[in-house]
Amino acid sequence: MSSRIWSWGVALFLSAVNIQAEWHLVWSDEFNGSSIDTNHWTFDIGTGPPYPGWGNNELEFYTSRPENAYVSNGVLHVVARKESFGGANYTSARMKTQGLFGKVYGRLEFSARLPGGQGMWPALWIFPVDSVYGPWAASGEIDVMENIGGEIGSIKGTFHYGGSFPNNVVTGMSYEFPVGQRVTDFHVYALEWSTNSLKWFVDGQNFETQTSWWSSGGPYPAPFDQPFYIIMSLAVGGYFVGPPPTNAVFPQEMQVDYVRVYDTGPILPSLLSLQRVGGSLVLTWSDGILQTSLSLAGPWLDLSEASSPYSVSPVGLRQFYRVRAP
Repeated sequence: MSSRIWSWGVALFLSAVNIQAEWHLVWSDEFNGSSIDTNHWTFDIGTGPPYPGWGNNELEFYTSRPENAYVSNGVLHVVARKESFGGANYTSARMKTQGLFGKVYGRLEFSARLPGGQGMWPALWIFPVDSVYGPWAASGEIDVMENIGGEIGSIKGTFHYGGSFPNNVVTGMSYEFPVGQRVTDFHVYALEWSTNSLKWFVDGQNFETQTSWWSSGGPYPAPFDQPFYIIMSLAVGGYFVGPPPTNAVFPQEMQVDYVRVYDTGPILPSLLSLQRVGGSLVLTWSDGILQTSLSLAGPWLDLSEASSPYSVSPVGLRQFYRVRAP
């Protein structure tokens, strides 16, 4: 790789002659607005039809109220409260991209902090858009991160597959945080999903890789060869975590700084050129999509509305540009 760094702080990045596959952002929510983006998210409501307690003996009533989910200061707050509502003794929120966004393969990344309270069940997970291989879990489920409330030093990465319940299979591993770190701090939880592997990460560390699964509804790599949608939830109680103690402190919050989804694509070799025009630089390229980053290490963001030629003004910081294949 080579780069040319200009004195006023803009850098041009030319990729290597050999084409490389790298992650590029295809969908995200940075929660920078003043409200939840309804073009990105919808809500599950209630206590779990068709199964009470969402099939897990959960104790909350999920709502779409701002008391249970809101955006403030660039962060999504998912709030569990102890209150009588809809026949339940707790309320919380479960947000999802169902009907709005789904993806097969790629990298899914959450920056989040968890409540840590006993009886809380925060989870970041994905579920099939269409259950083409049959009812749960024949069509699969992948839990990018879930935490047993009260266990502030670890999280779990799991996935569900096999036959329809009760002939389903669950496989997973735990990640133990380094000394001094806990789930109540912000961490980046990620899943990298390809045709024949699932890889779980915490803060860039790969702690689990799975390559073997099956579905009663179709041949390998079923069921993980179909689009899945995103779910973020904060359950109260359930078989997995048990109920909160009678003296538990409420409200409890899961906070999410961002959700990002990446795909892979080849980086085009040496197609980006630059020249000075007055006080600006003009980037030109023959094909592909212009990307920018503050670092060669990324993350690289698509400038999907940029067309060649593209004028760049000094910004006071180094800025890197490259072109990827469409």
